[in-house]
Amino acid sequence: MRTIQVSHIEAFSSIPGKGNPAGVILEADHLSEATMQQIAYAVGFNETVFVLKTNLADVRLRYFTPGHEIKLCGHATMAALYGLKMRGLFEGKDSITIETNVGILPVQFEQHGSAWFMEMKQDQPQFIPFQGDVEKLAKAIDLTLEDLDLTIPVVYGSTGTWTLLIPVRRLSAFAKMKPHSSQFPSILAENPKSSLHPFCLETRDSDAMMHARHFSSPYSGTTEDPVTGTASGVMGAYYLTYVNREIQEADFVVEQGHEVGRDGKVQVSVRREQQGMDVRIRGTAVYVQEMSVEIDS
Repeated sequence: MRTIQVSHIEAFSSIPGKGNPAGVILEADHLSEATMQQIAYAVGFNETVFVLKTNLADVRLRYFTPGHEIKLCGHATMAALYGLKMRGLFEGKDSITIETNVGILPVQFEQHGSAWFMEMKQDQPQFIPFQGDVEKLAKAIDLTLEDLDLTIPVVYGSTGTWTLLIPVRRLSAFAKMKPHSSQFPSILAENPKSSLHPFCLETRDSDAMMHARHFSSPYSGTTEDPVTGTASGVMGAYYLTYVNREIQEADFVVEQGHEVGRDGKVQVSVRREQQGMDVRIRGTAVYVQEMSVEIDS
């Protein structure tokens, strides 16, 4: 057995225990892909991020759920960059680039008092219609058809990671949601490894415009992601594409995590461009602790 040190950093909150936890390995060049996967499984968070050297950007990031590698993860990006910033890297820099499996993405740093905020650009948004059974979909998260807002579409969306966006009528429905994850792949025939992201335009806090939960694909090895960066970004693109088609840009806050004892806030900024959209998310992070996990050598 080998012991690996992992930093536990939480994104989208400045209060330990209220954000989305990520495992962060800041010097991962010596680790094989198989070892990275073992570490992510042992850590058990929704994502563990590995920081590597690259000639193409300032850093390279790879993201693993306990079950598999994913192309992009918003909260783990925030956690990794916060960890690097707290180590004194990027001193004097207010912008860097990161290499990910969706390409090179820019990140900006901004300091407010003692808190650092990171803003990351996401991949171009993509949408695929959901053509499955909407009633079965609702039942898979313990809702009824009447709980859904079908005046706007249920669609798969991605700005780096695919999720199924499910509009919900009322905030009160979120407390009764319970994911039956094993049912997801058969319902999501077009994209069986997608996660589920129910959301609504009724919020708990007055500074937020959307409320959401995020239920993981069973292939990922987790059940629920408390505060989701990439899905919040694609919700911005969804808003301009399906909800408010007349405006050119939107800036708003997504709240998430209350049902699982968290209190996360993701700032979303989306702009129409000649080709596609510019989608960005912004948030802070907080260091929690060092962890030790054991893996097979």
